[in-house]
Amino acid sequence: MKYKGNAHKFGDNINTDDIIPARYLNTKEPAELGRHCMEGVLQNFAKKVNKGDIIVAGRNFGCGSSREHAPIAIQAAGISCIIAESFARIFYRNAINTGLPIIACEDAAKGIKNNNKVEVDTTNGIIRNVSGRKQYKSEKYPPFLQKIIKKGGLLNAIKR
Repeated sequence: MKYKGNAHKFGDNINTDDIIPARYLNTKEPAELGRHCMEGVLQNFAKKVNKGDIIVAGRNFGCGSSREHAPIAIQAAGISCIIAESFARIFYRNAINTGLPIIACEDAAKGIKNNNKVEVDTTNGIIRNVSGRKQYKSEKYPPFLQKIIKKGGLLNAIKR
């Protein structure tokens, strides 16, 4: 699976309340959640995203509560995948379960700058910083995870 977009860079310990503030948890409507994505860290983030863009972050992305609203909001905002130094375990599971590809790659997360053009190939474990002319190696997605992501999440994979 391949993803291309501009990088939106964030730091360490971005928690689920930063991703989607609790005041918006009264809805499960993806479009509404997407409009408020990352509002806890960067006002009007969703207006700056082009479909396919990529979040790049530091350590412990998605820490905090176990709300599935967070990866849903990220996808609905138009983000195609996330690269970070590391992810909170519960966020990792929720992201896969909702069909959001996430890649832990410390070198890429540190080397990619805001607005760099980035290409990600989860099948072969390659991240390219097109703007910075660098390539990084990441873990390849195993076939079962590729299937879950392609189907749009765990429930869709099970249904099909």
